[in-house]
Amino acid sequence: MGGHGKRVRVSERERERERERERERERERKRERGRGRERERERERERERERERERERKRARKREREREREREREREREREGERKGERKREERERKREREREREREREREREREREIERERGERERERERERDRERESNREREGR
Repeated sequence: MGGHGKRVRVSERERERERERERERERERKRERGRGRERERERERERERERERERERKRARKREREREREREREREREREGERKGERKREERERKREREREREREREREREREREIERERGERERERERERDRERESNREREGR
């Protein structure tokens, strides 16, 4: 009959140890879940960082395109300026050409004037000689 009590105590201790192991397993599962949640949060943070990097790359590409467009506009303005400069130069050239043309025209005009003057002088001298001859012949006639 005494042995029976001992058996009970053994099973009591057995149950105690069983409960202890159960509590241990429970704590382990909790830690596991905690670690699982921790890992999940870590993965979430990682994904967030990845998305952030992606957004950053996108912004960088956008800025790059923007800069490229700006450089293109700059080159366009430069070409426009060159074309304007070209047009201005051509305009000045044409102006100078017209000026030279007018100058040549005036020169020809002066030349014609001198020519007319010379011819007038020539005719004048011719008439003078004609009159001289006339007078000479008159004198001769009268002198006879």
